[in-house]
Amino acid sequence: MNAPTAEDDDLPAGIDFFGGTQGKFYRPNARLNLPVYLDADVQAYLTALAVRKGVALSELANDLLKKDIAILEAGK
Repeated sequence: MNAPTAEDDDLPAGIDFFGGTQGKFYRPNARLNLPVYLDADVQAYLTALAVRKGVALSELANDLLKKDIAILEAGK
């Protein structure tokens, strides 16, 4: 393994992976939950609606998206 050079500007100079183990934390069946970023006004509206309904924001957003998906699939 080569030592980092001056061209490797994406790594700080003090980091050394010599002796590291590649794939040590790799899990082939791991499930990733990717973040979804909402516009501030959309998030505020949905948060208020979720509070009124007594459900979590993620549950409300998933329900709304599932309904939209069903509408889109019906229109195919």
